Amino acid sequence: MALVTTKDMLTKALSQDYAVGAFNVNNMEIIQGIVDAAGAENAPLILQVSAGARKYAKPAYLIKLVEAAIEDTGLDIALHLDHGEDFDICKKCVDDGFTSVMIDGSKHPFEENIALTKQVVEYAHAHGVVVEAELGKLAGVEDNIKVDARSATFTDPQEAAEFVEKTGVDSLAIAIGTSHGAYKFKGDPYLDFDRLREIHKLIPNTPLVLHGASTVLPEFVNLCNKYGGDIPGAQGVPEEMISEAVKYGVCKVNIDTDLRLAMTAEIRKHFIENPADFDPRKYLGPARTAITNMVAHKIKNVLNASNKR
Repeated sequence: MALVTTKDMLTKALSQDYAVGAFNVNNMEIIQGIVDAAGAENAPLILQVSAGARKYAKPAYLIKLVEAAIEDTGLDIALHLDHGEDFDICKKCVDDGFTSVMIDGSKHPFEENIALTKQVVEYAHAHGVVVEAELGKLAGVEDNIKVDARSATFTDPQEAAEFVEKTGVDSLAIAIGTSHGAYKFKGDPYLDFDRLREIHKLIPNTPLVLHGASTVLPEFVNLCNKYGGDIPGAQGVPEEMISEAVKYGVCKVNIDTDLRLAMTAEIRKHFIENPADFDPRKYLGPARTAITNMVAHKIKNVLNASNKR
């Protein structure tokens, strides 16, 4: 049991056509819910921390919670920085003990993205840490990352091949139609599988990453709305599309919105049905169980990652 990098787990996933779930964490109950599911399914696991989570919970608390999860469960877990905006935050996370970092230079011109990513790769690799980068822009909102639909740019396959060669990055997040948040599509869901297949053909040994890949499960949306929520029309990436993408080099799938919806739906339900409760354990406990059940479903039915640890 240890903090491990994503290197071996993504290499194995790439060779066996399954994906590793990368779940965003913000507090103890979310971490416990996720690791309980991964343990029960004997699945590899990435816990990732965004800039918003670092600000909310503070890095020291999150790192110690992940270390406690490893001690408690015996799981090997990768601790990953999600959407690092610059070299300094990536360096800080490497120095703090993260085993994987993402440098998101997608907002920069191509050559600047290469230069920034290469700088992070050189520092991280020298400290035994792996690096994910992003090429192309995803629409939607996640913490302080905001990209409107008109600015979203799909990943160019030829640029992806050049980018990986020049940076030495370990994995690449690509844009093929997914987006951040609970409102991923205004019309019919669409992912550019032709583009994905071409990217995978050009860089077959590079693990690909899907951001904004929550399926926004209708049962959680409906439960939230039933008990006082106001998120009508929320729509995610259909599960069958995620499973199809896994066949073409996608072996890390980021999931955050589904965690939030599962937890919030259960808490809303509990407050309406038990208005006298004010003990956080009474509503956070069921919320934790909802996360466990949702994550187990993802591992088994979407990522095909059960019994792959």
